[in-house]
Formats: sequence, C-alpha cells, structure tokens
Amino acid sequence: MKQNEGLAATERVVAQVRALIDRGELRSGDRLPAERQLAEMVGVSRPSLRAGLKTLAAMGVVRIRHGAGTFIAAGPPVLTSEPLSFLAALHGFTRAQMFEARLVLEVTVAGLAAERTRTAPEKLIAISDETTGMFASMDDRDMFLDHDIRFHRAVAAASGNPILSSLVEMVSVLFKEVRRQTIHRATDLKEAADEHRVIYQAIRAHDAEGARRAMSDHLQRAERAQALEEAAPSAPGAAKDATESDAPDRARASET
Repeated sequence: MKQNEGLAATERVVAQVRALIDRGELRSGDRLPAERQLAEMVGVSRPSLRAGLKTLAAMGVVRIRHGAGTFIAAGPPVLTSEPLSFLAALHGFTRAQMFEARLVLEVTVAGLAAERTRTAPEKLIAISDETTGMFASMDDRDMFLDHDIRFHRAVAAASGNPILSSLVEMVSVLFKEVRRQTIHRATDLKEAADEHRVIYQAIRAHDAEGARRAMSDHLQRAERAQALEEAAPSAPGAAKDATESDAPDRARASET
C-alpha cells in the first residue's frame, strides 16, 4: 500500500511540473521553486518530491544541480536510451535492424544538415573537429569510436531538427554499446575516416543529395565491415579491455 502511495505521489510531482510547463509558468532553463515550496504546492512529502524530480531528471525534463537547485532542461530535447536498451536486451536487435534504423534516420539528417548549414555555418565546426579527430586517433580504436559517434551526432544536430537529433542520439548510444565489442578487430579505420570526410565535404558544400548518398554508402559499407568484425576471432584480452573501457561511458550515461 505504501509503495502504491509513493508511486502516486511521484506521478503527482510529474503531473504538476508538466502543468506548469503547459501553462507557460516554467520554460527552458527556469529554476523550479524551492523544495519546500514545491512540495507544498503538489501536496506531497519532500522525499516523494525528490523521487518525482529524479523521475523527471531521468526523462531529461529537469537538471538537478546540487547546491543550486533544479532547473528545466535547456537546449534540445534528449531522449534516454534506456527503454531502447531494455528492448534490445529482451528481443535482441539484429545488426540489420540497427543499420536499417540508422539509414532511415541518418541519411535524412545528412541532407538536412547540408541544406541548413547555409544559415548556420557554425554547426560545421563540430563535424569538422570530429572528422579531424578520427584521422588523429586511428591508433586508438576506442578514441576513434568516440569521434565516430560524435561525428554522427554533430551531423544530426546540424539538421536543425531537435527531434531527429534526439533520435539519432538515442540510437547512437545503443550502437556504441554494440560496436565497442568488435572495434578492436576493425581493419577499416582509414576507409571509415575517409568516408566521414566525404560526408563532411558534401555538407560543407551544401550538397544535400551528395551528403545523403555519402551517408548511405558509408552506413551500408559499415554494416558489412561490422559483420566481418563479428565473425573474426577475438584477440586475447580484447573483451576484457573493451569491458573496462566501457565503464566510464556507462558512468557518464547514468549522469546524463
């Protein structure tokens, strides 16, 4: 019974914050009322309020800054990858399904990025930086993967569509978890870096069709390369190294 009451109180907190946002009383970047005041407004205990705020933080709606307060999240929406990760664990997404989803999303955002960076050229900087980072980290596969993932997120951000950007971000978190298991067997890093440079150059030239084609070609070849990595024998200690290197990413994901 107490557990159900706690759940109901948490839902009231979420509903109250949603109502404040809907009425325009809270906007992106705004600080929520002090804990005591907000608990009285909602009619819940302070522990229940904290539980509700943690739920909102997990949803990406608020940011809890210890010592400063709780704020409505600023910037583009961020969708948590946890539900998708659970679905992957339950149903075992295939490599083909993962790349099919990426093709649907990322070919589109590449074309949009090429069109919309005409009026937002500053968005090209992050794409350029991650391209350079890939060429500079071909001797460090984990670092290369980090630049690779950030490149695709930067392209999505340059699309100017925060919904598509959030979807790419969510899928990329799941993809990174999978790719970390095979990246140590990769033999195509130079080719992959070259492909990313072609995508960047098409976006910089505002060639939407060229950007879509380059992204499609890259993702299709990447799927074939990953299939070869999965079939290749694992190097001694690689699985252990991959698991250890993944720990900081899991920690960062839990903080986001």
